[in-house]
Amino acid sequence: MSDPRQAVAHEIASRLLSINAVALSPDAPFTWASGRVSPVYCDNRLTLGYPDIRRAICSAFAERLALVGWRVDAVVGTATAGIPHAAWLAEALDLPMAYVRGAAKGHGKGNRIEGHIPAGAHVVVVEDLVSTGMSSTAVVAPLVDAGLTVSGILAIFTYALDAADRAFAAAGIPLETLSSYPALVESAGRSGSFDAPTLQSLESWYRDPAAWSVAHGGAG
Repeated sequence: MSDPRQAVAHEIASRLLSINAVALSPDAPFTWASGRVSPVYCDNRLTLGYPDIRRAICSAFAERLALVGWRVDAVVGTATAGIPHAAWLAEALDLPMAYVRGAAKGHGKGNRIEGHIPAGAHVVVVEDLVSTGMSSTAVVAPLVDAGLTVSGILAIFTYALDAADRAFAAAGIPLETLSSYPALVESAGRSGSFDAPTLQSLESWYRDPAAWSVAHGGAG
């Protein structure tokens, strides 16, 4: 029996491509904050403007939770792009919702976690994008410090880099993503949008992002 996650990965990838939330440009690569250049750029905030796509994402998140069987007493969003998707998922599941700030608020109560979550709750964290995994896993410590148990992290898209695998392994937190860079490239290939040499270039970035960046004029 085929894994239902594969069908979802290609469906979500196609939807993200259709609104340019994930863009592929191997001939004119994007420059990341690190100075590396990449043939892919993801801005899932664009999904906010498309009710059908954001509903599809919410439904896919709920279905994934049912599939993996995590205990979920509340939903937590990452600041800032994960917040709206966490809110829609919490509404669909009729659960409490909160979000984690990137840093504690500099005034008032100095909160790092905003919203109300029952003491001792098991939470699922909603993220829009996983790159190296460092920012995603950084939300775990403040939640644990607040007496909560993180059942896992849900994300719309992942670049599926080895660095992210290492970060989640070190944090001891499971990750489930709706789609990924390999699924995106495969979907782009199916659509006929790119020729064979271009697809090979896209695949070579995934195998060694640093070497690809250097070869295309970016940092290693």
